[in-house]
Order: sequence, then structure tokens, then C-alpha cells
Amino acid sequence: MGCGTDVPRFALGMVIGMLAIQSLPSLPPPWVWFPLGVAAGLLAPRGRVFWAAMLLGLCWAGVQGSWRLGDRLPPGDHRVEAQVEGWVLGIPSRMDGGERFDFMVSRVLSPPGGIVPGKARVSWYEGMRPMKAGERWCLRLSLRSPRGMMNPGGFDYEQWLFTQGIGAVGYVRDDPANRLVESRFSPAASLQAGRQALYDRLGEVWTNSPVAGLLKALVMGEQDDIGRDQWEVLRRTGTAHLIAISGSHIGLVAGLAFLLTLRVCAWLGIQRWSPPSLAAWAGMLAAFLYSALADFTIPTQRALIMIAVAMGAIISRRHHRWMQVMALALIAVTLWDPLAVIAPGFWLSYGAVALIAYTVSARLQPLNRLRLMMRINWVTALGLAPLLLLFFRQVSLVAPIANLVAVPVLGMLLIPLGLMGALLLGAAPTVGHWLLGLAEWVMRAAWRVLEWFSSWPYAQWTLAEPPVWSVLLSVLGVVLLLAPRGIPARWQGGVLLLPALLYQPARPDRGAFRFTLLDVGQGLSAVVETHERVLVFDTGARFSSSFDMGNAVIEPYLRQRGLDRIDALVISHDDNDHIGGARSLLAAFPVDELLTSAPGRLSEFSARPCHSGQRWEWDGVSFTMLGPFSLGLSENDNSCVLKVDGAGGTVLLTGDIEAGGERALLNQPGDRLRSDILVAPHHGSKTSSSEAFLDRVSPRWALIPASYLNRFGFPHPLVLARYRARGIAAMTTGEGGALTLEVNGKTAGPQPYRAGHRRYWRQP
Repeated sequence: MGCGTDVPRFALGMVIGMLAIQSLPSLPPPWVWFPLGVAAGLLAPRGRVFWAAMLLGLCWAGVQGSWRLGDRLPPGDHRVEAQVEGWVLGIPSRMDGGERFDFMVSRVLSPPGGIVPGKARVSWYEGMRPMKAGERWCLRLSLRSPRGMMNPGGFDYEQWLFTQGIGAVGYVRDDPANRLVESRFSPAASLQAGRQALYDRLGEVWTNSPVAGLLKALVMGEQDDIGRDQWEVLRRTGTAHLIAISGSHIGLVAGLAFLLTLRVCAWLGIQRWSPPSLAAWAGMLAAFLYSALADFTIPTQRALIMIAVAMGAIISRRHHRWMQVMALALIAVTLWDPLAVIAPGFWLSYGAVALIAYTVSARLQPLNRLRLMMRINWVTALGLAPLLLLFFRQVSLVAPIANLVAVPVLGMLLIPLGLMGALLLGAAPTVGHWLLGLAEWVMRAAWRVLEWFSSWPYAQWTLAEPPVWSVLLSVLGVVLLLAPRGIPARWQGGVLLLPALLYQPARPDRGAFRFTLLDVGQGLSAVVETHERVLVFDTGARFSSSFDMGNAVIEPYLRQRGLDRIDALVISHDDNDHIGGARSLLAAFPVDELLTSAPGRLSEFSARPCHSGQRWEWDGVSFTMLGPFSLGLSENDNSCVLKVDGAGGTVLLTGDIEAGGERALLNQPGDRLRSDILVAPHHGSKTSSSEAFLDRVSPRWALIPASYLNRFGFPHPLVLARYRARGIAAMTTGEGGALTLEVNGKTAGPQPYRAGHRRYWRQP
């Protein structure tokens, strides 16, 4: 790879090979990697750099994937119980009723010879006391293989667990043997304990401060204390990248250390050693220490490797073009972690650096600092828009202006203030407290400005998820638009942006509808789309003030479908697993009509009671409320029951009705209960889906909203037996993910989202 073009070609080949592996539904057998590696070795000396690199990328990503799969519990419908000893990795996250933390298992105490992955994500409800990072514990764990909810547009928790090296998830069982073990010295545990101590000290300094979570994220990368409203402000202003310790932060700290060392060398007149080399070593050391403060998270690892490559180029005293340095960093990062190529942050980081270099580095006349900052802001805002649409389906329109304020204040002022204050808390507490207090005052002032930007009517632009081919066209368009002056027809780059910007998913024809039963864990939420309208039935559960199924699953799904309003929201009853996400959904979308059997719970939103006999029609599709009847039945049996009837078929949504509610529905005249698709009553409990009810409904499919391996045992085996006896095909969201049906008379049946998006790390 001596030629200047060989390094970028090698990097490109590596990335393509690794991407190919990460898109596979299953890995090839292990013997495949050896002949591929031999082929790569034969191609490289013959000048086939790209093809050799691609084969190397395939091999390395495949081997790494196999190693990761080998260190996790295998897929299955069972739990593993084990008494283990290990230590708490990272600062635990507080949640309602307990806390969640990563646990690094050092040995299995029982059963003898038991196999447990090295790293597990564990919840402890009503634990003995709050856990601390770096502590060593003996715990009885109930573990299962990693699995997450699967929905269009939603966060891929299963992929995230795999990239973090987490091989099992579970909880701590009550056991007298659970105890804190006397710690033994280890550098990793000591680092964790030091981070926990700093986190606690910062919490004492910034007690009750509304911006404490933001400041902790800036200083040490801990984001759990940032509120949901604060995240919304950061997203709308395009400044979220400035909060978590990222490549830009680590680069800033390394750059400050580099410049400061150069100044000190000049002041002291050091000539024995090369001042640029000393400065580069200082920059790398500062980047390493700041990454340690952030617990060497995967994004900081990537940034640290990139900085090491850049500083290494300075130390080697050789002139390297920016493209070669970027390519070397790309090779180093992907060799360290082949899974980096599926992380949005990987593409956004390299995209930003490439854009800045492409538009700024080759200018004949240098810009002054203000004009340079303004240029970088608008270039990155425009250039990263296609990737932001692909990954997040939204772009901040005020980001170029907001970042002009946020970058110098949060990056260049608050980070040095926070770090110096944190470092001086031990040596000079008074000075440390004063600096941290000043940082808090500056953050409050900056936050008011960001909130003002966020309040602008069109601060954020949200679009449907565009096809990948349209995003690739947009990237080409951006390259053309940002080309140097003199390039002919640069304006045509704007034309290449249009397919992604104007894309809208196909909507059902009149008389037909699209039905999606979302995977919201142990809860219920369904979306019905007609030609021009949308109805949401139930909203899943609420787990904490910052997390519920409304913002985690339903909103991303609607955004992915290009929907910006809800024509009708039906809440069957007021159990948490049905109403929990309602408030966040009502805050995110305008809702024309709100119907529920518990209007008092949502009275501030002008909720109206649902009752038998309500009927309306949209785009040739009729909606009929068959219940409740207000007959003094239980809360579950008084659920709203909705039938959706189109030209191609019918769906019956039953909420949580049990045998009593089903008997009341049997009084419906004629074939009014007859439906092609039944959303199983009460998640498939044995107290529902009675034989008489199933005979009257006579569905072809039963869709069961129940989480994987839920503690209630839903769907009950007796219920599944009743379905089988009647030839009813049953599907569960916990197993298949979101279940989608185009009800137009042509479909073969519900389409499980998990089956259509297989990857080798996902359970079938």
C-alpha cells in the first residue's frame, strides 16, 4: 500500500466487506474464512488492493461475529439461573422500582460447570441498596438470550446489545446469598470506582440543578440524568452531538492539549525534542484520559483511534494528505471493531470530517475564524442531511444557527471549565466548586438560548424514511452542490436531493387499509391506516418519566410512515400497558378525536367515552365500536372493542376483555362479530378467547400482543390449543415483532417484521 491511492482503496474494500457480513441473516460455517483469507493474500501482491481488502473485511468481520455469538446465551425459550461473582461495569441507571447495570461475570459459582456470558445487562428491583460502579458482588441471576422489540422505525435494542458485547439480559433474583464481596484490586474496577466517585461528587455540587444531567454528560459522558424534554430540545436544534462525549469533544481536548504544549515548548525554548511531536504525544494522552473518563465507550474508542492515527502522522514527520489520514483511521477503526460500520455515529463522524476537508482544506485563500465556523456549520448541516434522514428521519433546520452558539459555548468553554473543575475537586475543592458553579451558570444561559431556538415553528423537519437508493443519490447531490466554484452545473446536485426529500410511502387504496400490530412488549398498540387517515388503538405501557411505548415505538413508526397527525386515538381502558404511552403521543401529534372507556384519565385532552353503537367511515373503510356496554362488568371487560371493516377484510380489536366481556359481545346480531383477523383478547390469557367467542368470530388469524418469555405465560397453552383446533393461525408480537397486514383482499397473511429483517445476531 505504498501508493497514495492504495490506502483509500483498501479502506473502501474493507468497509464494503464488513458491511456485507453485517447484512447476512446467518454466518457461513467457520471453514469458509480460511480460503477467503488465502485468496486475499494472493490478490494483494498482484495489485488487486480493493478486492484483497474486501475479502479481508469479510473474513475479519465474520471471525469477530462468530466470537461474539460464542459469548452469549444461545437463542431459546428458556431462562438460565446461576450464582455468579463479578463486578458492576459502568454507573448503574436508576429506574422506577430499581436500577439497571452491566455486570462483568468473573466466575460461575453454581451450577458447577455452568456457562454464563462474560457480560450481562441486569435489572435489580428493590435491591439491597444502590449499586456502585466497580463494586464486586455475588448475585443470583435469572438470564435469557438477548432479544428486543422489533418495529419499523424503532430502536434496534437487540443490535445495540450485540455491538456492546452483552451476551445475556435478565434480573437479580431474591436470594440470601446476594452480597457485596470484598473488592480485589484491578485496573478496570478501579477506573469504574473512580468514575462513580466523580459522578457522586458532581451530583453533590449540582444538586437540584435542572442542567446537571447535561453537564455530567459533557464532563464524563453519563446521559441518564438528561430529561426527555431536554433531549427533544437537543434534537430540534441539532445539538445532541455536543452533549455526549463524542469524536468532536475528544478531538477538541486533544487539540487544546496539542496547542498548549506547542505554546509551552516555545515559551521554554525546547529544541532537543521536536515540539510538534511532543504536542502530538500530549494530544494523544489528553484524548486517552478523556476517553477513560467516558468509560471507553465504543464511540470514544473510535474517536481515540482516529486521533491516534492523525497524531501519529505528525509524529512520523511525513506529509500525508487528508484522504490518506482518514483512510488509515478508517482501517484502524474497522479492524478494532468491525461492527462499527452499522453504527450511525460511525457514518456521521466520518461524513462530517470528510465534508469539512472537502470544502475547506483546498481553498486558495484561507477564511477568518468567524467565516470558517459559519461555513463549517452550513456545510455539515447540508451535507449530513441525507444520512440524518436515513438514520433518524428528521433534520434540524435551525442547526446551523444553533450550533454557532452551542459549539463555542458548550465545546470550547464548558468542557474545559467542567474538566478543570472536576479535576480540582480533590486538590483544591474551593476552586473546583467555583469553576463547576460557573459552568452551571453558563449552561443555564446557553440552555435558555437553545430552548428559544427549539420553540421556532419549523425548527425541525421530519420526513418518512427514504429508500437507501435515494439517500445514495442525495450524497452525490451534496458532493456536487459543495464542489468548488467553476464546476459546471453544480445546481443539478439539488435535483439529486429530490427523491429522498419528496419520498412518501405508498398508502392503501380506497376501501382497503393497512393494519399493524406493533411490538410493544407486554402491552398493546395497533395502527390502522386508510387512504388518507390514521387510527391508533392503545399506546402500550409507561415505564418511567422518560420512557414509554408512545415515544419509543409508536411515534417512530408513525414518523417512518410519513404520518404527522392522528385522526383518532382509541384507548381501550386505563391499564398501564394500554394507556401508558398516551400522553407522550398526544404531546407529539395533533389528535382530532380521543375515545376511551376511561375518559377521566385523559380529561385534559377532551377525551370522549367509547360505547357500543359508535360508527364512522373513512375512505370506504367502516369503523364500528362494539363495546363496552356499561353492564357493571370488570374494568378489563369494559374495554373499547373496535371492528374495522374494509373491502378486503376485517379486523377485530378487543382490548383486555375476558370471558365476561366476550359473553356480552355474543349478543351482537348476525355476523357482526365475524372477522378475518382477531387481535387476541387480554394478550392470550386463559380467561379469554372462549370457545363460543372464537366460534362466532371465526377468524383466519389471531394476532397476540404479548412479550417474549413474559412472566404471565401469555399466550396460555390452552388458548393456543383452541386456536389450533379451529385452524386459526396464531402469531405473537414477542416472537415475530410488529405484524403488518395489507387488508386489500390480496395478501397472504400478516408479515412479521423480524422475519423480513433477519441478521445473524438476531434471534429468529
